[in-house]
Amino acid sequence: MPRLMLHLHSLLVQEQRRLVLWAPVGLALGAVLYFGLLHTEPNLPVGFVLPCGVAVLASIAAWRRRYSLWGRLLWGGCITVAIGFAAAWGGTHRHTPMPDLPRFATEIAGTVQAIALLPPEDGMDAPFQRRVDLAQAVFYNALDDGMPPLRRVLSVYLQPNDPAALRVGDHLRVKALLQPPPFPVLPGARDRQFEAWFANQAGSGRALGFVQLVVLAQGHKLQLRFENLRERINARIHTILPGPEGGVAATVLVGASETVEKQLREDFAASGLAHLLAVAGLHLGIVMGLVMAASRLLLATTEYTALRWPCKALAAFCAWGAGLVYVLLTGAHLPAQRSLLMAAVAVLGIAAGRRVVSMRGLAVAACVLVLWMPQVVMGVAFQMSMAAVMALVAGYEVLQPKLMRWRASTTGLGHWLAWHSVVLALTSVLAGCATLPVAMAHFGVIQPFFVVANMVAVPLMAVWIMPLGLIALAFMPLHMDAPFLWLLGVGIRPIIWLAHMVAHWPAARVVVPHMPRWGLLAVMLGLCWICLWRQRWRWAGCAGLVLGVVSPWLLVQPDVIISPDGGLVGVRESDKIYVMGQSRAARPVMQAWGQYFAQPVGIFPPEGETPDGALTCGAENTPDTCVALLHGQDVVVRRQDASDGRLLLPVDICTGADVVISVAPLRASCLNAPIRLDRFSAWENGAEAIFLHKSGNVLRTDRAWRGQRPWVLKPGGHGMPVLPLAPSE
Repeated sequence: MPRLMLHLHSLLVQEQRRLVLWAPVGLALGAVLYFGLLHTEPNLPVGFVLPCGVAVLASIAAWRRRYSLWGRLLWGGCITVAIGFAAAWGGTHRHTPMPDLPRFATEIAGTVQAIALLPPEDGMDAPFQRRVDLAQAVFYNALDDGMPPLRRVLSVYLQPNDPAALRVGDHLRVKALLQPPPFPVLPGARDRQFEAWFANQAGSGRALGFVQLVVLAQGHKLQLRFENLRERINARIHTILPGPEGGVAATVLVGASETVEKQLREDFAASGLAHLLAVAGLHLGIVMGLVMAASRLLLATTEYTALRWPCKALAAFCAWGAGLVYVLLTGAHLPAQRSLLMAAVAVLGIAAGRRVVSMRGLAVAACVLVLWMPQVVMGVAFQMSMAAVMALVAGYEVLQPKLMRWRASTTGLGHWLAWHSVVLALTSVLAGCATLPVAMAHFGVIQPFFVVANMVAVPLMAVWIMPLGLIALAFMPLHMDAPFLWLLGVGIRPIIWLAHMVAHWPAARVVVPHMPRWGLLAVMLGLCWICLWRQRWRWAGCAGLVLGVVSPWLLVQPDVIISPDGGLVGVRESDKIYVMGQSRAARPVMQAWGQYFAQPVGIFPPEGETPDGALTCGAENTPDTCVALLHGQDVVVRRQDASDGRLLLPVDICTGADVVISVAPLRASCLNAPIRLDRFSAWENGAEAIFLHKSGNVLRTDRAWRGQRPWVLKPGGHGMPVLPLAPSE
């Protein structure tokens, strides 16, 4: 043990200049500890005051042990984890509680905050559907009379044939049927209530009538101006480029990704080109690179400015200003904000004469982002962005000397093209391999041909699509943008064709089961271990990567699952998931189940049995009841009951049943069954999963899995009641 500690100490001494790079990792671990491991929400003293006190005490201890490497490592880790925990608690409680939305059709009045055009589902001849985000919404019904305006945003889907001409800032009134953010379809599945809490969303709804404009848009707020500008540019793009080319062009120029058709989006995802439809570092880097090159060339054309002004620094600041406008124009989404923050660090490095692309710049950007919005550590955008950039920086730290020697030793056009092809392939491999486990965890897919698609699509995006798009935006006020948009569409068509072709190759989209949280954590820590160190011990992080990648197959999956509303019951066998029952949300629930288990999902007929005979429905004069024999356990499922549970299940079916599930209330049926689940239990506990085993069955519920947290709605999806304002005297 002393020799091992001495060896570790020598390794840390060699890597001591890299220890500061682990500060954002500690902050992220503190946020993960708060968001992912707690089941009860801590109060102010425990959630914020105690971590801050720990950080202060650890800072004092670190100062007193500043000459000890182990002391700095230990107490520095305590500081960052405590600060990350406190930042997560503060970021959570900055948001207002979820309101209790009406469960019946009601009149809504609010101010239009954003307008989104959604592609038609019935073909290109159908009109685009509009979705409006309403701020300061007020409900007009007897229960909510006198209520204060909501401090969260409501998303309302308008009727396709609504003739109202809307602009951001308009005050409108519409009758709609609202619903809160949905519950997870499985314990441990995607939590849309968590996402809605931090996105300041209150829920969504569908309009039952036409919109009535109350007050037209007034004021000159910067946000309103940019939103209206985005809407006009989006409409202009779709006028010149109808079809899928217009959706891709609107995505990269104004961030209107919702206009991309579903099939095209799936093709981009299956071919590994989904990042082209998410405005982030790639698009911002191209925009800033073009503006910086043009600005520096313009400054160098004049002898006075070339000799007396810091042209490189000025061009970098101009490029960052253009990047800021581009981020605002595309909606200022989180990946774009992260990229703009990293670009700011790079610009400051250029101005100070420091190296621009470095792991320290990435660490500074990550620290600021986690402290500002700690919930990003749980999102796919932050994880994929950080994994890709970290892998690129670490990879080129090792490969760049060899690449530069090879480039200096070769001449000619052929060698130049070969060098750029190799660099592009290396970039795609590094970024793709680093983000592949993250895509497995969040999307349940692997795209093995991403390198082939990116080697063609990314250069075309950099040298053709984005330059022509910027030129079109510049000429749009002069109404001279049509030729450039047409050429832009010409460049988009090959990418669409490539995405479609690669997506239909054999094994282009390999589905994998759900990755547990500890598997994703092992992947991210292993990747950080490989990228943040420089010595040979960095390769020990491969163990974390391998453990995380194989974790979906190490996880024991449930055998029976119940939807959050209790209307659907799924019985999982080795080759398929058989679903019984009825639900208004049957389609999204079944899709989510299929992605979670990486198995096909199908509705089981009212009568029949599976090929192996494990599941039988409609036998023994019980047309609405199915019986399954799984792992030696008898599972009884009542899939439909017109009497709403007043008709009891037969005694012979209940005898010997280990699990009894009913889409209607069970009431007095099968009282001796060890596990009894019905509509009431689903209403109270959310989605439920049953693990069958001969030694004993285990029931896991969504409410027990997530615990009592601010973003978890009450049973039935109820939130905080919207109380009316007190009457004024």
